[in-house]
Amino acid sequence: MCATCGCSSGGVRVLTVGHGHGHGQRHPHPHLSDHEHDHDHEHQREFTDVHVVPAGPEGERTIELQQKVLAKNDQLAADNRQWLHERGILAVNLMSSPGAGKTTLLERTTRDLSSKIAISVVEGDQETALDASRMLRAGSKVVQINTGAGCHLDAQMLARGLRSLNPPAGSIVMIENVGNLVCPALFDLGEQARVVLASTTEGTDKPLKYPHMFRQADLVLLNKIDLLPYIDFDIREYACGLRKVTPDALLLQLSATTGDGMDAWYDWLRRRTPVPPD
Repeated sequence: MCATCGCSSGGVRVLTVGHGHGHGQRHPHPHLSDHEHDHDHEHQREFTDVHVVPAGPEGERTIELQQKVLAKNDQLAADNRQWLHERGILAVNLMSSPGAGKTTLLERTTRDLSSKIAISVVEGDQETALDASRMLRAGSKVVQINTGAGCHLDAQMLARGLRSLNPPAGSIVMIENVGNLVCPALFDLGEQARVVLASTTEGTDKPLKYPHMFRQADLVLLNKIDLLPYIDFDIREYACGLRKVTPDALLLQLSATTGDGMDAWYDWLRRRTPVPPD
């Protein structure tokens, strides 16, 4: 049981879905490549200090445990980050609520950019390889991580995914985190950038309701702007709420379905993709 968010740590599976670069052979059926389960949450309980508050007038006292949460995860994340840096690989942690359009965004991104730069995808879901199969058809090299009852990816899961993917130097690894606006924000994976994808169908209040997620974002993408004529959504109100939560946030508006606004997203990726080492 995860002491941070309460999700179960059991049942994590890494599935090798196939290699979908260019016009090579693709394998639409997932193959289990990592049978062992070495994911634990001992890092959740590394205590660093204990304070005992003196008894009050009623004779009661409170013991406050100050603990270093996620210590092991943070170390593994640092290892991932170093591994990626040495190979000149940009890893982007894409987070959103379910149905915001993460997979659709990655499908179009892969189709539009794959001729210019290699894009690999780590798909995080509790069950199934449905999204991984979509990415395979789009032309990405994919690994599927099923978290079972878990509600987020962590650094150890990503490390296993990277070993399976073995992405080339100078490429992009897109990490589609489990759909959730809470727990993924708590776990450093070792990525170089965090992107929060929101959609117009979710309402204008999400930055205010889920401030921690939006504060973690290097970029906020507002998706499904093609639906604006048909729904009650105020972009100015949304942007105002976002500024209250994180004043320096960059907000880009786009539609992954129609392609509107995608060029700005691609430019953002290109500016952050490192030059591969010699």
